[in-house]
Amino acid sequence: MPGSPPRRTRIAVLYGGRSTEHAISCVSAGSVLRALDRRRYDVVAVGITPDGRWVLGPDDPDALAVRDGVLPAVDATARPVVLPGDPTVGGLIALDGVAVSAGPGPADRGTADLGAVGLGAVDVVFPLLHGPFGEDGTVQGLLEMAAVPYVGSGVFASAAAMDKQYMKILLAAAGLDIGPYTVLRAGQALSGDDRERLGLPVFVKPARGGSSIGISRVDAWDDLATALKAARAVDPKVLVEAAVVGREVECGVLGSLDGGGPEASLPAEVTVASSAGSAGFYDFEAKYLSDAARFDVPANLPAEVTAAVRQIAVRAFVALDCAGLARVDVFVRPDGSVVVNEVNTMPGFTPTSMFPRMWAATGLDYPRLVDRLVALATRHGTGLH
Repeated sequence: MPGSPPRRTRIAVLYGGRSTEHAISCVSAGSVLRALDRRRYDVVAVGITPDGRWVLGPDDPDALAVRDGVLPAVDATARPVVLPGDPTVGGLIALDGVAVSAGPGPADRGTADLGAVGLGAVDVVFPLLHGPFGEDGTVQGLLEMAAVPYVGSGVFASAAAMDKQYMKILLAAAGLDIGPYTVLRAGQALSGDDRERLGLPVFVKPARGGSSIGISRVDAWDDLATALKAARAVDPKVLVEAAVVGREVECGVLGSLDGGGPEASLPAEVTVASSAGSAGFYDFEAKYLSDAARFDVPANLPAEVTAAVRQIAVRAFVALDCAGLARVDVFVRPDGSVVVNEVNTMPGFTPTSMFPRMWAATGLDYPRLVDRLVALATRHGTGLH
């Protein structure tokens, strides 16, 4: 209608999930909800419970914050919803039969045909899901089937980056230095040859996990069995990696809106203090629950090393065919050479997360970062590219 205000983009913020990173996903979602400008966006918060149920969540950042060391979780008693893998629907449906309006839908995806249970069409999904059943291509596949654009990488890149074994294979194929490692499937033990090749200390990691959950540093082979048990509680496939002597550095990568190549942020350095509350590396507690970690944003690196880190981060992003965003974690050796540790296709968005802090230091603050990710998702759309 003449004089009508422009329609706001409707965003579904998806969080929680079935992985061990459920709580961190909730905290990330709270931060994004706080940053989304309601003058520009209609927002629908959708939580996924630890057992996989989709529910309508509160559009309330404070409800998803860490309080007195207690991590948030999705309320399993909330109204159930579903996103059908049907491209003719294009939106969310409430399963309790009670209609809820989320604002006017897109012109080509009206809500009238959804019936009394329609929650409204969705323009973009922001899947703030970390770990399996969310960051690994599963939700991305559902969104592709539903033809709903979403923030972040597609099915292949999400799956490849989530599985550290295949991530390393692709990075090595692109000529990037990844450091020595071996993979142990369920029931397999570390061979004597691998022990000699890797040396001590080693890091034992779930192959398809995140937020440092299930990771242990092993300084004596007698402790390996305990570390393997902790990692296999998260994932039956485990990586054992040689420790890399060097500085732990992270770098954010964003897709370009002008048709150019991906762009890298200024890098940041993580330093973990040896303290009673920390495992001596950047573990879950150091990341989210204590002050054991120090962050230098940007990292105090020589200019040529900073340039190398940014270039390598973009190469890793391209090697995995990422889209939208990623955080690339590397080690910088004393000689200035760079070893790629891993690529995270949906990095944390909590108030202390490195990805938004690095982009803020580069000149893109949190609200504009979220705006850019939504714009990238809208432009990228779904389907083959």
